[in-house]
Amino acid sequence: MSSRREFITLLSGAAAAWPLSAHAQQAAMPVVGFLNSASPDGYAPMASAFRQGLKEIGYVEGSNVVIEYRWAENQYDRLPALAADLVSRRVTAIFANSPSVAAVKGLTNTIPIVFLSGDDPVRLGFVASLNRPGGNITGVNIFSGETATKRLNLLRELVPHASKIAILINTDFTASLRFGDDVEAAAPTFGLTTERLSANDDREIEHAFNKFASARPDALLVGPGPLFDSQRNLVVALAAKIAIPTGHETRATALAGGLMSYGANVGDGYRQAGIYTGRVLNGEKPANLPVLQSTKFEFIINLKTAKALGLTVPDKLLALADEVIE
Repeated sequence: MSSRREFITLLSGAAAAWPLSAHAQQAAMPVVGFLNSASPDGYAPMASAFRQGLKEIGYVEGSNVVIEYRWAENQYDRLPALAADLVSRRVTAIFANSPSVAAVKGLTNTIPIVFLSGDDPVRLGFVASLNRPGGNITGVNIFSGETATKRLNLLRELVPHASKIAILINTDFTASLRFGDDVEAAAPTFGLTTERLSANDDREIEHAFNKFASARPDALLVGPGPLFDSQRNLVVALAAKIAIPTGHETRATALAGGLMSYGANVGDGYRQAGIYTGRVLNGEKPANLPVLQSTKFEFIINLKTAKALGLTVPDKLLALADEVIE
């Protein structure tokens, strides 16, 4: 009887220790803060790509790394509080997309930060130089704002009758602002005039399209950035409603029904940022990790949308495209 009582006592003690042991094991995992200005619904593929990058270097969410997600839902004024929350939790490392970096950069010089930037990170003050970032920050640059002339030319060839091009930008995103400036500067060389409108949330996107419906531009270039990418379904639906040909940054928007896209592979940028975050978790210093430059650019044509708009896509563009959606 005594042996049985001792066994039950031992078993009860072990059972009580199990949750504590599991909690301690989880507490020992590195914690990555994932700070993003967009919405989780629109940017779920990007979060997945980030996790894929982590996995490639040996970190699997829930197994040997914890990810704390903070989404601003395209409300940039929420970013400082979200960033402060992650810093107060003393996470092991922080990933931040371009609009989020400024919110977290001034809060810590010890927690490693990995960014995904659509604009020159040196000009934005994120790093001292691309090769030697210095400090506690490094990341990936995807050149969102540097494809304006190329995208304008491709859209012009898809819509050869165009004489007036509208530009939709997000004034909260520096790469989008520069994109608008570059399009306006390049348009006269193609014999085009431009009209620029801005939108910084979904309500303003709808308002901008109401203006496009009245002004009747021949085509629309949508500026780069998380807002328009995460709101791609809204943008595509509004464009279809007024039958305006559109050019975008990401493949995802062309897949959703935009006429064409040209730009860096944003998903691959998130994957690379995940790899860099894993390297930081392994003990490498951001100061010694050069800023990666995106090398994957893709041109996508949605042939189904072209036909719906009554456009004939030239054979040379079909041959040039990385993907044709039919």
